[in-house]
Formats: sequence, structure tokens, C-alpha cells
Amino acid sequence: MKKLIIAALALVATAIAPNTFAQTKMVGGAPMYPTKDIVDNAVNSKDHTTLVAAVKAAGLVETLKSAGPFTVFAPTNEAFNKLPKGTVETLLKPENKETLTKILTYHVVAGKLSAMDIAKQIKAGNGVAELKTVSGGTLKAMAKGKRIYLVDEKGGKSWVTIPDVNQSNGVIHVVNAVLMPN
Repeated sequence: MKKLIIAALALVATAIAPNTFAQTKMVGGAPMYPTKDIVDNAVNSKDHTTLVAAVKAAGLVETLKSAGPFTVFAPTNEAFNKLPKGTVETLLKPENKETLTKILTYHVVAGKLSAMDIAKQIKAGNGVAELKTVSGGTLKAMAKGKRIYLVDEKGGKSWVTIPDVNQSNGVIHVVNAVLMPN
């Protein structure tokens, strides 16, 4: 009987392990654990140091550590580097906190939207899904092949490069450009 229980537990552990591992994605050289919140994961990604610095400067750490859920379109350092020279440094100054906050919250949608959820909205919208951001703006999501891209209010485009990075309080989709609100 004891051997049967041990065998059953081993079978359950084996069945669960791949699902847990599959949910943990690597971003910026670090594992993103679905049991951690958005901030606790993002601080470990070497590709998101600028985003983390911006979130801290805007005072959004506690918000993004809260229960949410949130869908975050997270620009990489390379995405921030595409902005005109000096833009990031200017935005990080205390006197520009309001503008920085507006830009960062433009990358956040209330609720947890997986890539599949967004794709369904795109299909239902005849090729375009309008996503209302926490800042009050709108992002347009579209698909090209199996890739999702976003168009901001100024016409800029950003591709989702790593979808469905699940967090305890939502999901992150890594994007390759900073999205700009009006």
C-alpha cells in the first residue's frame, strides 16, 4: 500500500511539473515565475532595467504589485533606446513624473488578456481590437500571421516579441517599441 501511494504521488508530481515549468518563461536572461507579481519578476530581467527605473520614478511600484489583474505591454531597453536621444533621461526627472506616468499607464490594460484573448478580440473586431488602457487611451491590436502588433495613438507600431509571460497579478507581453499616447 505504501509503495502504491508513493507511486501515485510520483505520477501526480510528474504530471504537474511540466505544466509549472511551461508557464515559467525566460525574459532578459531570467525566469519569470507565474507565482511572482509583475514588479518582482521585471526587476530580474536584464532587458527591462529602463522600464523598472521608469516604474520606480513614476511611483507605480505599489500599483503593479497589487492584486490587479493587469495586462502589461513591457518595452525592452532596446525599445526605450529607439526614442530620441535624451528622452528617457528627461522623462525620469521628477518634474516630468506626470508625463512619465501617462506613458507607462498607456502600456497597461485592466484585466488579464492572454495573446489568445487578444487574438479573439482582433477576430471579433474584423481585424482590429481596441484596448482601453489604464491611462484612458486606446491601443489598437492587430495580427500579421501569428504575430500581434499594437498601434498607438500617434501611429507608432510595436510587435509583441514574447507573449503570455504569466504573473500572479496578470500577464506581461514583451514589446519592441515604446507606445505613445496623445
